[in-house]
Amino acid sequence: MRRPQLLESSVDLGETVMKVGFIGAGRMATTIGRHLIGAGHEIVLSSSRGPEALAEIVGELGPAASAGSRQDAAECDVVILATNWADAPDALKDIDWSGRILVDGTNPHMGEQPDISAAGVAKSVAALGGRTSSEIVAAMAPGARLVKSISNMPMAWIQDFSPQKPKTVLFVSGDDRDAKALVVELINSTGLVALDLGSLADGGAMQQLGGPLSAVELHFVRRIVR
Repeated sequence: MRRPQLLESSVDLGETVMKVGFIGAGRMATTIGRHLIGAGHEIVLSSSRGPEALAEIVGELGPAASAGSRQDAAECDVVILATNWADAPDALKDIDWSGRILVDGTNPHMGEQPDISAAGVAKSVAALGGRTSSEIVAAMAPGARLVKSISNMPMAWIQDFSPQKPKTVLFVSGDDRDAKALVVELINSTGLVALDLGSLADGGAMQQLGGPLSAVELHFVRRIVR
């Protein structure tokens, strides 16, 4: 397993406006969406309740946000899966994921209500059968260029949307280097900081529910150049 590192992205967004689709419209989608909008990007929210149910949320987020279907969200430059674990199979089905960049933002809580006790977390991790949750998501979305990120901390920790926000670290893992580089650049463009943990299997295990970096809040201070 390689050391975590601040990835020097081969992608430079510059003034490029990215369109990011969210499958799910809960707190993760609205929180990350606000950070993206603040960086000049556009977002599309989708929900099982349909676009009409998101009118109020979209209105609060402003003109850079819109509501659409799951398919609309899936056609964006980057797609973020921001549903509950139990809803992931239905959220991903009937979409051609071939070549699409999909960010897995789920946490694999097995019950309807997340049990974050030690016993509850152990039960949820055991139910994965030795795989990481992102490897399971990858099987649900064949052909997707999957990146694991965003879900390592409560969204309550990143509610500062100002330019002076803390440089909170979001972990990133994946096997597709180009897809991961784009996600890293997208995160960094918001003022948050991406930390690359390596592969989907190794890095995903470190940041997922029950992993050693799950629910750990880190702030980037400085880089020592050698």
